[in-house]
Amino acid sequence: MTDDQIRYDILAQEALRGVMRKVLAEVARAGLPGNHHFFITFLTGAPGVRISTRLRERYPEQMTIVLQYQYWDLKVTETGFEVTLSFSDVPEKLEIPFSAVRGFYDPSVNFELEFDVKPDEAAPGAEIATLPAAAPPAPVAVKPVESADEPRKKPAARKDAAKADAKSDAGTEPAKSGEVVSLDSFRKR
Repeated sequence: MTDDQIRYDILAQEALRGVMRKVLAEVARAGLPGNHHFFITFLTGAPGVRISTRLRERYPEQMTIVLQYQYWDLKVTETGFEVTLSFSDVPEKLEIPFSAVRGFYDPSVNFELEFDVKPDEAAPGAEIATLPAAAPPAPVAVKPVESADEPRKKPAARKDAAKADAKSDAGTEPAKSGEVVSLDSFRKR
C-alpha cells in the first residue's frame, strides 16, 4: 500500500469543520432556525481552549455543551468560536478552537459530525488558558454538560434519546425556567 502524501484524512476533517464553522456563523448572525440546536463536545485540555478554572476542574478531559435556549454572545472566527453559557446560575465564557471539537450533533435533523482530536498533538509551547468565572447574574437555565467521566453516547443512542425526548415533550408542558435536566435521564441503561 502506498503512503497518502496528500493526507485526504486531514483535508476531509478540515472540510467538515468548515461545515460546523459555517453553521455556527449563521446562528451567530441570525439565531437558531426552527427546532435546530447543537450538542458540541470538545477536549477541555486542547491548545487554545479557554474556560474557567472551575469548569476545567469539573471537566478535566472533555465536556459537551448545548446551544439551544440560553446562550449569549456567540462569536465565530476562522479558527474557533466563543460563547457564554450558564453553569449552576454562573455565566461562563468559553473559547473553543474548532481543532478541539470532537463532535457536533444536531438532534433535530439527526446530523452528526465526529472529528479526530489527539491531545498529544498539542503545539510545542502551547499553554492551556483559563478564564476567571464571572459574578453570578439573575438565574437562567441551560442543559447540563457531559463530563469525560461519563461514557460517551454512541450516535444511535443519542438519536434514540433525541426521538424519545421529542415524544415525551409532545404531551407535557414545557420545562420551567431555571430547571436543570440531567442527561442521564435520556441515556439507555
